[in-house]
Amino acid sequence: MLKINNGNFEMNGEKFHIYSGAIHYFRIMPEYWEDRLKKLKAAGFNTVETYVCWNLHEPKKGEFDFSGRLDIRRFLQTAQKVGLYAIVRPGPYICAEWDFGGLPAWLLSNKNIRLRCCDSEYLKHVSDFYHRLYDEFRDLQQTKGGNIIAMQIENEYGSYGNDKDYLRYIKQLMLDCGTEVLLFTSDGDDNSMLSGGTLPDVFKTLNFGSGASERFKALDRFDEKTPKMCTEFWCGWFDRWGGEHHTRELESVVKEIKDFLDSDASFNFYMFHGGTNFGFTAGANYYETYTPTITSYDYSALLTEWGDYTPAYHAVRELMLNTQGIEACELPDAPTLQNIGKIELTDSTSLLENLDTIGEKHRSPLPEGMEFYGQNTGMIYYETKLEETYDAHDLVVAGVHDIAHVYIDGEKKTVIDRRDESKEGYNKVKFDGCSDGCTISVLVDAMGRVNYGEYLYDRKGITDIRYGNQNLMGYDVYTLPLDNTEKIDFSKPADKYPLFLRGKFKASSKADCFVHLDGFTKGCVYINGFNLGRYWNIGPQKALYLPGVLLKDENEIIVLELENSENPYVEITDKPDLG
Repeated sequence: MLKINNGNFEMNGEKFHIYSGAIHYFRIMPEYWEDRLKKLKAAGFNTVETYVCWNLHEPKKGEFDFSGRLDIRRFLQTAQKVGLYAIVRPGPYICAEWDFGGLPAWLLSNKNIRLRCCDSEYLKHVSDFYHRLYDEFRDLQQTKGGNIIAMQIENEYGSYGNDKDYLRYIKQLMLDCGTEVLLFTSDGDDNSMLSGGTLPDVFKTLNFGSGASERFKALDRFDEKTPKMCTEFWCGWFDRWGGEHHTRELESVVKEIKDFLDSDASFNFYMFHGGTNFGFTAGANYYETYTPTITSYDYSALLTEWGDYTPAYHAVRELMLNTQGIEACELPDAPTLQNIGKIELTDSTSLLENLDTIGEKHRSPLPEGMEFYGQNTGMIYYETKLEETYDAHDLVVAGVHDIAHVYIDGEKKTVIDRRDESKEGYNKVKFDGCSDGCTISVLVDAMGRVNYGEYLYDRKGITDIRYGNQNLMGYDVYTLPLDNTEKIDFSKPADKYPLFLRGKFKASSKADCFVHLDGFTKGCVYINGFNLGRYWNIGPQKALYLPGVLLKDENEIIVLELENSENPYVEITDKPDLG
Protein backbone atom coordinates (compact mmCIF):
# COMPACT_ATOMS: atom_id res chain seq x y z
CA MET A 1 0.00 0.00 0.00
CA LEU A 2 1.20 3.53 -0.76
CA LYS A 3 1.85 5.51 2.40
CA ILE A 4 3.82 8.54 3.53
CA ASN A 5 6.36 7.79 6.21
CA ASN A 6 9.30 9.85 7.46
CA GLY A 7 9.22 12.21 4.47
CA ASN A 8 9.03 9.50 1.82
CA PHE A 9 6.51 7.51 -0.11
CA GLU A 10 6.49 3.88 0.93
CA MET A 11 4.97 0.98 -0.94
CA ASN A 12 4.54 -2.17 1.13
CA GLY A 13 7.10 -0.93 3.60
CA GLU A 14 9.77 0.06 1.09
CA LYS A 15 10.73 3.51 -0.20
CA PHE A 16 8.87 4.29 -3.40
CA HIS A 17 8.84 7.00 -6.07
CA ILE A 18 5.84 7.82 -8.21
CA TYR A 19 6.99 8.05 -11.81
CA SER A 20 3.74 8.81 -13.58
CA GLY A 21 2.65 9.82 -17.07
CA ALA A 22 -0.60 11.61 -17.95
CA ILE A 23 -2.89 9.84 -20.42
CA HIS A 24 -6.52 10.98 -20.59
CA TYR A 25 -8.77 8.06 -21.53
CA PHE A 26 -11.36 10.42 -23.05
CA ARG A 27 -8.85 11.86 -25.58
CA ILE A 28 -7.91 8.46 -27.02
CA MET A 29 -9.88 5.74 -28.79
CA PRO A 30 -10.30 2.80 -26.38
CA GLU A 31 -8.85 0.39 -28.92
CA TYR A 32 -5.50 2.17 -28.41
CA TRP A 33 -5.46 2.36 -24.61
CA GLU A 34 -3.42 -0.78 -24.05
CA ASP A 35 -0.83 0.23 -26.65
CA ARG A 36 -0.29 3.67 -25.10
CA LEU A 37 -0.13 2.24 -21.57
CA LYS A 38 2.42 -0.38 -22.61
CA LYS A 39 4.57 2.39 -24.09
CA LEU A 40 4.33 4.25 -20.78
CA LYS A 41 5.43 1.16 -18.87
CA ALA A 42 8.24 0.46 -21.34
CA ALA A 43 9.65 3.94 -20.76
CA GLY A 44 10.33 3.21 -17.10
CA PHE A 45 7.18 4.74 -15.60
CA ASN A 46 5.19 2.92 -12.92
CA THR A 47 1.95 4.95 -12.81
CA VAL A 48 -0.62 6.49 -15.14
CA GLU A 49 -2.55 9.63 -14.24
CA THR A 50 -5.88 10.73 -15.67
CA TYR A 51 -8.45 13.43 -15.15
CA VAL A 52 -12.19 12.64 -15.18
CA CYS A 53 -14.42 14.61 -17.59
CA TRP A 54 -17.70 15.28 -15.77
CA ASN A 55 -19.21 17.03 -18.81
CA LEU A 56 -19.07 13.93 -21.02
CA HIS A 57 -20.01 11.49 -18.28
CA GLU A 58 -23.16 13.45 -17.41
CA PRO A 59 -24.16 15.33 -20.60
CA LYS A 60 -27.63 15.88 -19.17
CA LYS A 61 -28.51 16.11 -15.51
CA GLY A 62 -28.96 12.58 -14.17
CA GLU A 63 -28.06 10.86 -17.46
CA PHE A 64 -24.68 9.13 -17.22
CA ASP A 65 -22.36 7.62 -19.82
CA PHE A 66 -19.42 5.37 -19.00
CA SER A 67 -19.29 3.51 -22.30
CA GLY A 68 -16.74 3.34 -25.11
CA ARG A 69 -14.22 6.17 -24.89
CA LEU A 70 -15.70 7.09 -21.49
CA ASP A 71 -15.23 3.66 -19.90
CA ILE A 72 -12.87 4.79 -17.15
CA ARG A 73 -13.22 1.44 -15.40
CA ARG A 74 -11.90 -0.43 -18.41
CA PHE A 75 -9.07 2.10 -18.77
CA LEU A 76 -7.95 1.62 -15.16
CA GLN A 77 -8.23 -2.15 -15.42
CA THR A 78 -6.17 -2.08 -18.60
CA ALA A 79 -3.50 -0.06 -16.79
CA GLN A 80 -3.40 -2.65 -14.00
CA LYS A 81 -3.14 -5.43 -16.56
CA VAL A 82 -0.12 -3.67 -18.07
CA GLY A 83 1.44 -3.33 -14.62
CA LEU A 84 0.80 0.33 -13.83
CA TYR A 85 -0.54 2.04 -10.74
CA ALA A 86 -3.06 4.83 -11.29
CA ILE A 87 -3.73 8.35 -10.02
CA VAL A 88 -7.28 9.62 -10.55
CA ARG A 89 -8.12 13.32 -10.56
CA PRO A 90 -11.93 13.53 -10.55
CA GLY A 91 -12.19 17.31 -10.35
CA PRO A 92 -15.04 18.23 -10.37
CA TYR A 93 -13.13 20.94 -12.26
CA ILE A 94 -10.11 19.75 -14.26
CA CYS A 95 -9.03 22.65 -16.54
CA ALA A 96 -7.13 20.37 -18.98
CA GLU A 97 -7.73 22.77 -21.90
CA TRP A 98 -11.09 20.99 -22.00
CA ASP A 99 -14.46 22.65 -22.63
CA PHE A 100 -15.55 24.48 -19.45
CA GLY A 101 -12.73 22.78 -17.56
CA GLY A 102 -14.76 19.56 -17.54
CA LEU A 103 -17.79 21.09 -15.83
CA PRO A 104 -21.08 20.20 -17.57
CA ALA A 105 -22.61 23.02 -19.62
CA TRP A 106 -26.05 22.49 -18.11
CA LEU A 107 -24.80 24.05 -14.88
CA LEU A 108 -24.92 27.38 -16.73
CA SER A 109 -28.65 27.12 -17.38
CA ASN A 110 -29.04 28.55 -13.87
CA LYS A 111 -28.05 32.21 -14.13
CA ASN A 112 -27.51 32.45 -10.38
CA ILE A 113 -25.30 29.42 -9.81
CA ARG A 114 -21.84 30.00 -8.35
CA LEU A 115 -19.15 27.54 -9.36
CA ARG A 116 -16.27 26.01 -7.43
CA CYS A 117 -17.41 27.28 -4.04
CA CYS A 118 -19.93 26.47 -1.30
CA ASP A 119 -22.96 27.23 -3.45
CA SER A 120 -25.57 24.73 -2.29
CA GLU A 121 -26.95 23.91 -5.75
CA TYR A 122 -23.49 23.44 -7.24
CA LEU A 123 -22.46 21.18 -4.36
CA LYS A 124 -25.61 19.08 -4.79
CA HIS A 125 -24.75 18.47 -8.45
CA VAL A 126 -21.16 17.56 -7.57
CA SER A 127 -22.36 15.15 -4.90
CA ASP A 128 -24.78 13.47 -7.29
CA PHE A 129 -22.04 12.99 -9.86
CA TYR A 130 -19.42 11.72 -7.42
CA HIS A 131 -21.75 9.12 -5.96
CA ARG A 132 -22.38 7.74 -9.46
CA LEU A 133 -18.74 8.09 -10.57
CA TYR A 134 -17.37 6.13 -7.64
CA ASP A 135 -19.48 3.14 -8.66
CA GLU A 136 -17.08 2.81 -11.60
CA PHE A 137 -13.84 2.58 -9.62
CA ARG A 138 -14.47 2.36 -5.88
CA ASP A 139 -13.36 -1.27 -5.92
CA LEU A 140 -10.32 -0.50 -8.08
CA GLN A 141 -8.48 1.24 -5.24
CA GLN A 142 -5.28 -0.34 -4.00
CA THR A 143 -6.95 -1.09 -0.66
CA LYS A 144 -9.30 -3.44 -2.50
CA GLY A 145 -6.73 -5.08 -4.77
CA GLY A 146 -6.89 -2.49 -7.55
CA ASN A 147 -4.25 -0.09 -8.86
CA ILE A 148 -5.54 3.35 -7.78
CA ILE A 149 -2.99 4.66 -5.29
CA ALA A 150 -4.01 8.32 -4.94
CA MET A 151 -6.79 10.78 -5.79
CA GLN A 152 -6.80 14.57 -6.05
CA ILE A 153 -9.08 17.06 -4.32
CA GLU A 154 -10.35 19.63 -6.87
CA ASN A 155 -7.63 20.97 -9.22
CA GLU A 156 -5.26 23.94 -8.89
CA TYR A 157 -7.92 25.54 -6.74
CA GLY A 158 -5.57 28.26 -5.46
CA SER A 159 -5.42 29.64 -9.00
CA TYR A 160 -9.16 30.34 -8.79
CA GLY A 161 -10.40 30.75 -5.23
CA ASN A 162 -9.76 30.31 -1.53
CA ASP A 163 -12.97 28.80 -0.15
CA LYS A 164 -11.52 26.33 2.34
CA ASP A 165 -15.00 25.17 3.34
CA TYR A 166 -15.47 24.14 -0.31
CA LEU A 167 -12.23 22.16 -0.30
CA ARG A 168 -13.21 20.49 2.96
CA TYR A 169 -16.57 19.63 1.45
CA ILE A 170 -14.95 17.97 -1.58
CA LYS A 171 -12.57 16.08 0.68
CA GLN A 172 -15.37 14.80 2.89
CA LEU A 173 -17.50 13.96 -0.14
CA MET A 174 -14.68 11.84 -1.54
CA LEU A 175 -14.34 10.05 1.79
CA ASP A 176 -18.09 9.52 2.01
CA CYS A 177 -18.07 8.05 -1.49
CA GLY A 178 -15.49 5.50 -0.41
CA THR A 179 -12.01 6.97 -0.93
CA GLU A 180 -9.47 4.85 0.95
CA VAL A 181 -6.25 5.88 -0.79
CA LEU A 182 -4.00 8.92 -0.40
CA LEU A 183 -5.68 12.30 -1.01
CA PHE A 184 -3.72 15.30 -2.25
CA THR A 185 -4.01 18.80 -3.68
CA SER A 186 -1.99 20.33 -6.53
CA ASP A 187 -1.21 24.01 -7.08
CA GLY A 188 1.35 26.39 -8.51
CA ASP A 189 4.31 27.36 -6.34
CA ASP A 190 3.03 30.91 -5.73
CA ASN A 191 2.28 31.68 -2.08
CA SER A 192 -1.26 32.83 -2.79
CA MET A 193 -2.01 29.69 -4.82
CA LEU A 194 -0.77 27.44 -2.06
CA SER A 195 -2.59 29.46 0.59
CA GLY A 196 -5.87 29.32 -1.32
CA GLY A 197 -5.70 25.78 -2.67
CA THR A 198 -4.39 23.59 0.16
CA LEU A 199 -5.74 22.05 3.35
CA PRO A 200 -3.62 21.64 6.49
CA ASP A 201 -4.16 17.90 6.79
CA VAL A 202 -3.88 16.99 3.09
CA PHE A 203 -0.71 16.10 1.16
CA LYS A 204 0.38 19.06 -0.98
CA THR A 205 1.93 18.82 -4.44
CA LEU A 206 3.10 21.37 -7.02
CA ASN A 207 2.62 21.95 -10.75
CA PHE A 208 5.40 23.49 -12.87
CA GLY A 209 7.47 23.09 -16.01
CA SER A 210 11.06 23.62 -14.89
CA GLY A 211 13.48 23.93 -11.98
CA ALA A 212 12.27 21.17 -9.67
CA SER A 213 14.99 21.60 -7.05
CA GLU A 214 14.10 25.29 -6.63
CA ARG A 215 10.33 25.00 -7.02
CA PHE A 216 9.96 22.51 -4.20
CA LYS A 217 11.28 25.12 -1.75
CA ALA A 218 7.83 26.74 -1.91
CA LEU A 219 6.58 23.94 0.34
CA ASP A 220 9.15 24.58 3.08
CA ARG A 221 6.90 27.07 4.89
CA PHE A 222 4.37 24.34 5.67
CA ASP A 223 6.86 22.65 7.97
CA GLU A 224 5.64 19.22 6.95
CA LYS A 225 7.92 16.25 6.39
CA THR A 226 6.44 14.86 3.18
CA PRO A 227 7.70 13.58 -0.17
CA LYS A 228 8.39 15.99 -3.01
CA MET A 229 5.81 15.51 -5.72
CA CYS A 230 5.05 17.43 -8.93
CA THR A 231 1.59 16.46 -10.12
CA GLU A 232 2.04 18.22 -13.46
CA PHE A 233 5.48 18.54 -14.95
CA TRP A 234 4.63 20.47 -18.11
CA CYS A 235 6.79 18.95 -20.83
CA GLY A 236 5.30 21.31 -23.41
CA TRP A 237 2.17 23.42 -23.87
CA PHE A 238 -1.14 23.49 -25.69
CA ASP A 239 -1.81 25.37 -28.93
CA ARG A 240 -4.45 27.99 -29.71
CA TRP A 241 -6.03 28.81 -33.03
CA GLY A 242 -4.03 31.49 -34.80
CA GLY A 243 -0.94 30.92 -32.65
CA GLU A 244 2.35 29.09 -33.03
CA HIS A 245 2.75 25.36 -32.51
CA HIS A 246 4.53 24.73 -29.21
CA THR A 247 7.54 22.46 -29.11
CA ARG A 248 10.28 21.80 -26.58
CA GLU A 249 13.82 20.57 -27.12
CA LEU A 250 14.42 17.07 -25.83
CA GLU A 251 17.57 18.23 -24.04
CA SER A 252 15.44 20.57 -21.93
CA VAL A 253 12.98 17.82 -21.05
CA VAL A 254 15.72 15.35 -20.13
CA LYS A 255 17.44 17.98 -17.98
CA GLU A 256 14.26 18.62 -16.01
CA ILE A 257 13.58 14.92 -15.46
CA LYS A 258 17.14 14.47 -14.26
CA ASP A 259 16.53 17.30 -11.80
CA PHE A 260 13.56 15.37 -10.39
CA LEU A 261 15.62 12.21 -10.08
CA ASP A 262 18.55 14.02 -8.48
CA SER A 263 16.14 15.73 -6.04
CA ASP A 264 14.75 12.37 -4.91
CA ALA A 265 11.34 13.60 -6.08
CA SER A 266 8.27 12.02 -7.65
CA PHE A 267 6.50 13.45 -10.68
CA ASN A 268 3.68 13.11 -13.17
CA PHE A 269 4.77 13.80 -16.76
CA TYR A 270 2.07 16.06 -18.27
CA MET A 271 1.46 14.99 -20.99
CA PHE A 272 3.00 11.61 -21.71
CA HIS A 273 0.47 11.18 -24.51
CA GLY A 274 -1.85 14.08 -25.25
CA GLY A 275 -4.34 12.64 -27.73
CA THR A 276 -7.11 14.62 -29.40
CA ASN A 277 -9.90 17.05 -28.53
CA PHE A 278 -12.40 15.18 -30.68
CA GLY A 279 -15.64 16.90 -31.63
CA PHE A 280 -16.28 20.15 -29.77
CA THR A 281 -14.43 19.20 -26.57
CA ALA A 282 -11.51 21.65 -26.80
CA GLY A 283 -11.61 24.50 -24.31
CA ALA A 284 -10.36 28.08 -24.45
CA ASN A 285 -8.44 30.60 -22.40
CA TYR A 286 -9.06 34.26 -21.73
CA TYR A 287 -6.23 36.52 -20.62
CA GLU A 288 -6.07 39.70 -22.73
CA THR A 289 -8.51 38.17 -25.18
CA TYR A 290 -10.42 34.99 -25.92
CA THR A 291 -8.22 32.23 -27.38
CA PRO A 292 -9.81 28.88 -28.27
CA THR A 293 -7.69 25.72 -28.21
CA ILE A 294 -7.05 23.63 -31.32
CA THR A 295 -8.27 20.08 -31.92
CA SER A 296 -4.91 18.39 -31.47
CA TYR A 297 -3.67 18.03 -27.89
CA ASP A 298 -0.14 17.22 -29.01
CA TYR A 299 1.38 19.16 -26.06
CA SER A 300 4.89 18.24 -27.24
CA ALA A 301 4.28 14.96 -25.43
CA LEU A 302 6.59 11.94 -25.51
CA LEU A 303 4.14 10.13 -27.79
CA THR A 304 2.60 11.91 -30.77
CA GLU A 305 -1.12 12.49 -31.13
CA TRP A 306 -1.36 9.18 -33.01
CA GLY A 307 0.81 7.27 -30.51
CA ASP A 308 4.16 7.26 -32.28
CA TYR A 309 7.51 7.59 -30.53
CA THR A 310 9.31 10.92 -30.47
CA PRO A 311 13.06 11.47 -30.02
CA ALA A 312 12.24 12.80 -26.53
CA TYR A 313 10.54 9.49 -25.70
CA HIS A 314 13.72 7.53 -26.38
CA ALA A 315 15.89 10.03 -24.47
CA VAL A 316 13.64 10.09 -21.41
CA ARG A 317 13.27 6.31 -21.54
CA GLU A 318 17.02 5.83 -21.49
CA LEU A 319 17.37 8.11 -18.47
CA MET A 320 14.49 6.50 -16.57
CA LEU A 321 15.66 2.93 -17.18
CA ASN A 322 19.30 3.64 -16.37
CA THR A 323 18.44 5.50 -13.17
CA GLN A 324 16.24 2.68 -11.90
CA GLY A 325 18.44 -0.12 -13.16
CA ILE A 326 15.65 -1.52 -15.32
CA GLU A 327 16.55 -3.63 -18.32
CA ALA A 328 15.06 -2.34 -21.56
CA CYS A 329 12.26 -4.44 -23.04
CA GLU A 330 11.25 -4.67 -26.67
CA LEU A 331 9.10 -1.67 -27.53
CA PRO A 332 5.55 -2.05 -28.86
CA ASP A 333 5.29 -1.39 -32.58
CA ALA A 334 4.97 2.15 -33.86
CA PRO A 335 1.53 2.83 -35.40
CA THR A 336 0.95 2.04 -39.05
CA LEU A 337 -0.25 4.93 -41.24
CA GLN A 338 -1.99 4.83 -44.60
CA ASN A 339 -2.44 7.10 -47.61
CA ILE A 340 -5.98 6.96 -49.01
CA GLY A 341 -5.66 9.92 -51.37
CA LYS A 342 -8.06 12.48 -52.81
CA ILE A 343 -11.74 12.24 -51.85
CA GLU A 344 -14.23 14.07 -54.04
CA LEU A 345 -17.04 15.80 -52.16
CA THR A 346 -19.86 15.17 -54.59
CA ASP A 347 -22.91 16.19 -52.52
CA SER A 348 -23.70 19.49 -50.87
CA THR A 349 -26.55 21.04 -48.95
CA SER A 350 -27.10 24.22 -46.95
CA LEU A 351 -26.86 24.21 -43.17
CA LEU A 352 -29.53 26.91 -42.98
CA GLU A 353 -31.87 24.86 -45.17
CA ASN A 354 -31.48 21.98 -42.71
CA LEU A 355 -32.42 23.83 -39.54
CA ASP A 356 -35.68 21.91 -39.13
CA THR A 357 -33.97 18.64 -40.02
CA ILE A 358 -31.00 18.69 -37.65
CA GLY A 359 -32.05 21.38 -35.15
CA GLU A 360 -34.62 21.82 -32.42
CA LYS A 361 -36.81 24.91 -32.59
CA HIS A 362 -37.58 27.11 -29.59
CA ARG A 363 -39.59 30.31 -29.26
CA SER A 364 -37.99 32.92 -27.03
CA PRO A 365 -38.85 36.55 -26.21
CA LEU A 366 -35.15 37.41 -25.98
CA PRO A 367 -32.05 35.50 -27.06
CA GLU A 368 -30.56 33.24 -24.41
CA GLY A 369 -27.34 31.24 -24.26
CA MET A 370 -27.50 27.74 -25.68
CA GLU A 371 -27.31 26.28 -22.17
CA PHE A 372 -30.75 27.80 -21.40
CA TYR A 373 -32.24 25.64 -24.18
CA GLY A 374 -30.52 22.45 -23.00
CA GLN A 375 -27.70 22.50 -25.55
CA ASN A 376 -24.08 21.73 -24.65
CA THR A 377 -22.00 22.39 -27.78
CA GLY A 378 -22.23 23.09 -31.50
CA MET A 379 -23.94 26.08 -33.09
CA ILE A 380 -27.07 28.09 -32.36
CA TYR A 381 -29.28 30.12 -34.71
CA TYR A 382 -31.41 33.14 -33.78
CA GLU A 383 -34.01 34.74 -36.05
CA THR A 384 -36.20 37.79 -35.41
CA LYS A 385 -38.51 39.70 -37.72
CA LEU A 386 -38.93 43.47 -37.91
CA GLU A 387 -42.35 44.71 -38.90
CA GLU A 388 -43.24 47.84 -40.89
CA THR A 389 -40.64 50.61 -41.32
CA TYR A 390 -37.17 51.00 -39.87
CA ASP A 391 -34.69 53.67 -40.96
CA ALA A 392 -31.05 52.97 -41.71
CA HIS A 393 -29.15 52.50 -38.44
CA ASP A 394 -26.38 50.25 -37.21
CA LEU A 395 -27.46 47.15 -35.34
CA VAL A 396 -25.47 45.93 -32.35
CA VAL A 397 -25.21 42.20 -31.74
CA ALA A 398 -24.23 41.97 -28.07
CA GLY A 399 -22.59 39.21 -26.06
CA VAL A 400 -21.26 37.22 -29.01
CA HIS A 401 -19.75 33.96 -27.79
CA ASP A 402 -17.97 33.24 -30.04
CA ILE A 403 -18.26 33.86 -33.80
CA ALA A 404 -21.51 35.23 -35.22
CA HIS A 405 -22.54 35.14 -38.88
CA VAL A 406 -25.15 37.88 -39.34
CA TYR A 407 -27.79 37.79 -42.09
CA ILE A 408 -30.46 40.26 -43.18
CA ASP A 409 -33.19 38.75 -45.33
CA GLY A 410 -30.94 35.77 -45.95
CA GLU A 411 -27.98 37.83 -47.17
CA LYS A 412 -24.83 37.52 -45.12
CA LYS A 413 -23.74 40.95 -43.91
CA THR A 414 -20.76 40.35 -41.63
CA VAL A 415 -18.96 38.01 -39.24
CA ILE A 416 -18.47 39.16 -35.65
CA ASP A 417 -15.52 37.52 -33.90
CA ARG A 418 -15.32 37.61 -30.12
CA ARG A 419 -11.54 37.78 -30.36
CA ASP A 420 -11.98 41.35 -31.68
CA GLU A 421 -14.03 42.61 -28.73
CA SER A 422 -11.31 45.07 -27.67
CA LYS A 423 -11.87 46.93 -30.96
CA GLU A 424 -14.45 49.69 -30.91
CA GLY A 425 -17.54 48.86 -32.94
CA TYR A 426 -16.50 45.26 -33.56
CA ASN A 427 -20.08 44.03 -33.03
CA LYS A 428 -21.90 46.62 -35.15
CA VAL A 429 -23.76 45.63 -38.30
CA LYS A 430 -24.58 48.07 -41.09
CA PHE A 431 -28.35 48.08 -41.60
CA ASP A 432 -29.86 49.94 -44.54
CA GLY A 433 -33.33 49.96 -43.04
CA CYS A 434 -36.58 48.52 -44.41
CA SER A 435 -40.01 49.81 -45.42
CA ASP A 436 -41.99 46.58 -45.23
CA GLY A 437 -40.26 44.61 -42.50
CA CYS A 438 -37.31 42.24 -42.74
CA THR A 439 -35.70 39.21 -41.10
CA ILE A 440 -32.51 39.42 -39.06
CA SER A 441 -30.75 36.17 -38.23
CA VAL A 442 -27.55 35.25 -36.45
CA LEU A 443 -25.75 31.91 -36.66
CA VAL A 444 -23.30 31.54 -33.78
CA ASP A 445 -20.34 29.19 -33.94
CA ALA A 446 -19.65 28.29 -30.31
CA MET A 447 -15.97 27.53 -29.83
CA GLY A 448 -14.61 26.09 -26.58
CA ARG A 449 -15.77 27.39 -23.24
CA VAL A 450 -13.14 29.10 -21.14
CA ASN A 451 -11.46 26.45 -18.99
CA TYR A 452 -9.30 28.56 -16.68
CA GLY A 453 -9.55 31.77 -14.68
CA GLU A 454 -12.15 34.41 -13.95
CA TYR A 455 -14.14 34.08 -17.20
CA LEU A 456 -15.35 30.54 -16.46
CA TYR A 457 -19.01 31.58 -16.81
CA ASP A 458 -18.84 31.34 -20.60
CA ARG A 459 -22.39 30.93 -21.91
CA LYS A 460 -22.56 30.47 -25.68
CA GLY A 461 -24.65 32.42 -28.17
CA ILE A 462 -25.68 36.08 -27.98
CA THR A 463 -27.39 38.17 -25.32
CA ASP A 464 -29.37 40.61 -27.49
CA ILE A 465 -29.66 42.53 -30.76
CA ARG A 466 -30.21 46.27 -30.51
CA TYR A 467 -31.46 48.89 -32.93
CA GLY A 468 -30.37 52.08 -31.21
CA ASN A 469 -31.98 51.86 -27.77
CA GLN A 470 -34.58 49.35 -28.92
CA ASN A 471 -34.05 45.73 -27.96
CA LEU A 472 -35.26 43.48 -30.74
CA MET A 473 -37.61 40.84 -29.37
CA GLY A 474 -39.42 37.69 -30.42
CA TYR A 475 -37.02 34.99 -31.65
CA ASP A 476 -37.16 31.63 -33.28
CA VAL A 477 -34.10 29.83 -31.93
CA TYR A 478 -32.66 26.63 -33.36
CA THR A 479 -30.25 24.63 -31.25
CA LEU A 480 -27.74 22.82 -33.45
CA PRO A 481 -25.56 20.38 -31.47
CA LEU A 482 -24.37 18.95 -34.82
CA ASP A 483 -24.26 15.43 -33.46
CA ASN A 484 -26.84 13.95 -35.84
CA THR A 485 -25.31 14.00 -39.32
CA GLU A 486 -27.50 11.07 -40.33
CA LYS A 487 -30.44 13.53 -40.44
CA ILE A 488 -28.86 15.91 -42.96
CA ASP A 489 -31.01 16.12 -46.08
CA PHE A 490 -28.71 16.06 -49.10
CA SER A 491 -31.66 16.00 -51.51
CA LYS A 492 -31.56 19.82 -51.48
CA PRO A 493 -28.35 20.68 -53.38
CA ALA A 494 -26.88 24.10 -52.56
CA ASP A 495 -23.79 26.19 -53.11
CA LYS A 496 -24.34 28.95 -50.56
CA TYR A 497 -22.27 28.67 -47.40
CA PRO A 498 -22.41 27.38 -44.73
CA LEU A 499 -22.53 24.01 -46.46
CA PHE A 500 -22.42 20.35 -45.62
CA LEU A 501 -20.21 18.62 -48.21
CA ARG A 502 -20.25 14.84 -48.52
CA GLY A 503 -18.08 12.23 -50.17
CA LYS A 504 -17.59 8.46 -50.15
CA PHE A 505 -14.35 6.51 -50.05
CA LYS A 506 -12.96 3.05 -49.51
CA ALA A 507 -10.27 2.02 -47.05
CA SER A 508 -8.24 -1.14 -47.39
CA SER A 509 -7.05 -1.14 -43.77
CA LYS A 510 -7.74 0.30 -40.35
CA ALA A 511 -4.43 2.15 -40.21
CA ASP A 512 -4.44 5.74 -38.96
CA CYS A 513 -4.32 8.72 -41.32
CA PHE A 514 -4.92 12.47 -41.53
CA VAL A 515 -7.59 14.56 -43.25
CA HIS A 516 -6.03 17.55 -45.06
CA LEU A 517 -8.27 20.52 -45.76
CA ASP A 518 -6.20 22.70 -48.08
CA GLY A 519 -8.41 25.37 -49.59
CA PHE A 520 -11.02 25.16 -46.84
CA THR A 521 -11.60 27.92 -44.28
CA LYS A 522 -13.32 26.84 -41.08
CA GLY A 523 -15.52 24.02 -39.90
CA CYS A 524 -15.45 20.43 -38.74
CA VAL A 525 -15.16 16.94 -40.25
CA TYR A 526 -17.21 13.78 -39.67
CA ILE A 527 -16.10 10.26 -40.57
CA ASN A 528 -18.94 7.75 -40.51
CA GLY A 529 -20.80 10.08 -38.17
CA PHE A 530 -17.88 10.61 -35.75
CA ASN A 531 -16.82 14.24 -35.29
CA LEU A 532 -13.02 14.41 -35.66
CA GLY A 533 -12.97 18.03 -34.50
CA ARG A 534 -12.59 21.56 -35.78
CA TYR A 535 -10.31 22.86 -38.51
CA TRP A 536 -9.45 26.49 -39.25
CA ASN A 537 -7.09 27.83 -41.88
CA ILE A 538 -5.48 30.28 -39.42
CA GLY A 539 -3.55 27.28 -38.05
CA PRO A 540 -1.35 26.08 -36.59
CA GLN A 541 -3.19 22.80 -37.24
CA LYS A 542 -3.80 22.08 -40.91
CA ALA A 543 -4.89 18.42 -40.81
CA LEU A 544 -7.14 16.37 -38.53
CA TYR A 545 -6.08 13.04 -37.06
CA LEU A 546 -8.29 10.15 -38.22
CA PRO A 547 -7.99 7.07 -35.98
CA GLY A 548 -8.09 4.02 -38.21
CA VAL A 549 -10.53 2.21 -35.95
CA LEU A 550 -13.24 4.55 -37.27
CA LEU A 551 -12.82 3.26 -40.80
CA LYS A 552 -14.85 0.60 -42.62
CA ASP A 553 -14.61 -0.87 -46.11
CA GLU A 554 -17.01 1.81 -47.36
CA ASN A 555 -16.84 5.20 -45.64
CA GLU A 556 -18.65 8.53 -45.56
CA ILE A 557 -16.97 11.87 -44.96
CA ILE A 558 -18.98 15.02 -44.24
CA VAL A 559 -17.33 18.42 -44.04
CA LEU A 560 -19.21 21.32 -42.51
CA GLU A 561 -17.60 24.38 -44.11
CA LEU A 562 -18.86 27.65 -42.65
CA GLU A 563 -17.30 30.24 -44.93
CA ASN A 564 -15.72 29.14 -48.19
CA SER A 565 -13.76 26.37 -49.87
CA GLU A 566 -11.63 26.51 -52.98
CA ASN A 567 -11.53 22.76 -53.59
CA PRO A 568 -14.34 20.22 -54.04
CA TYR A 569 -12.21 17.55 -52.39
CA VAL A 570 -10.12 16.69 -49.35
CA GLU A 571 -7.05 14.50 -49.15
CA ILE A 572 -6.51 11.72 -46.62
CA THR A 573 -2.82 10.91 -46.29
CA ASP A 574 -0.24 9.43 -43.95
CA LYS A 575 1.27 12.86 -43.20
CA PRO A 576 0.26 15.00 -40.20
CA ASP A 577 0.42 18.78 -40.43
CA LEU A 578 0.76 20.66 -37.16
CA GLY A 579 2.59 23.98 -37.12
